[in-house]
Amino acid sequence: MSFGLDNLPYGVFSVDGGPPRVGVRLGDQVVDLAPLLGDDVFREPTLNPFMAQGRGAWRATRGRVQDLLADDRGAEHLIPLDRVRLHLPIDVADYVDFYASLEHASNLGRMFRPDEEPLKPNWRHLPVGYHGRAGTVVVSGTDVRRPCGQRPSFGPSAKLDIEAEVGFVVGAGSGLCEPPGAFDEHVFGVVLVNDWSARDIQAWEYVPLGPFLGKSFATSISAWVTPLDALDHARVQGRAQDPAPLDYLRRNAEWGLDLALEVRLNGEVVSTPAYRDMYWTPDQMLAHMTVNGASLRTGDLYASGTVSGEDSPGSLIELTWNGARPLKSGQAFLEDGDTVTITATTPSGLSLGEVTGRILPATVR
Repeated sequence: MSFGLDNLPYGVFSVDGGPPRVGVRLGDQVVDLAPLLGDDVFREPTLNPFMAQGRGAWRATRGRVQDLLADDRGAEHLIPLDRVRLHLPIDVADYVDFYASLEHASNLGRMFRPDEEPLKPNWRHLPVGYHGRAGTVVVSGTDVRRPCGQRPSFGPSAKLDIEAEVGFVVGAGSGLCEPPGAFDEHVFGVVLVNDWSARDIQAWEYVPLGPFLGKSFATSISAWVTPLDALDHARVQGRAQDPAPLDYLRRNAEWGLDLALEVRLNGEVVSTPAYRDMYWTPDQMLAHMTVNGASLRTGDLYASGTVSGEDSPGSLIELTWNGARPLKSGQAFLEDGDTVTITATTPSGLSLGEVTGRILPATVR
């Protein structure tokens, strides 16, 4: 089962306008954890207080929930999914977006710098990333309004795009200038991410400091956070790297993930990128993000950047080569009213849920 006892992703839900609280998904039902476990931490409106308890609590809670549900002792606390409203599952502390796909970075390099090497000299030496805007992270199902900005004239973006990504939620923090522990001591779980992008605004503003308003207007994440322990069977070594990374970026465990993504535009599959082919793995991203002494906080979110393969890019700018090769529908970028849905599964069929969003027309200022 996609959402069976081996999965049990965490989310925040409410019923009939009541207060948001924490549950896990089992099939097409939500398990209300506070009464099941007798623990008020699950009456909180976000996962943050529970995540802050650390890995020992995460593992103990997961084991207890699995035991109770396996024995049908949680039946009275099951609520049909179609009765609940899903909320943003975490209070996002900071948001960092990486650029970890070799194919994505190479494609954009060839597109915009045809007379140069596709990759900048640093790309194979470190996971390139930038700090995004935590306040505009929204839960799946939230409509996204077309942004306005300079292109260099001012107006609605004409090249609104998607970025199919995998995100990692930090549960246990670390102090300032304190070396963090192992990846799985800090990262609570995984979400799907659509980091919406206004390519025309981004192209005008990003030199010399990188993405800003072209990326900060909205980032959508799935309503369900899949715990790392549910993904043990999906772990893979990670792609070979040349040159060998510096010592602090050396992999000490298999934290590549074999995830098959699917991108649908208005119900039609337009791409099926594979996350296992990413060049930089999430443990390396975490190591780079903190090596200068930067702290981690409960609720930090960092994402992989666009997941792209040789024949399966995770963005429209690659699928249509910046509009030169439109889709079968004739469009190159997102149009008002379009709905994008990104899903992902593991080799065993475990689902990471979905992240979906519909484009609303711009509000012109």
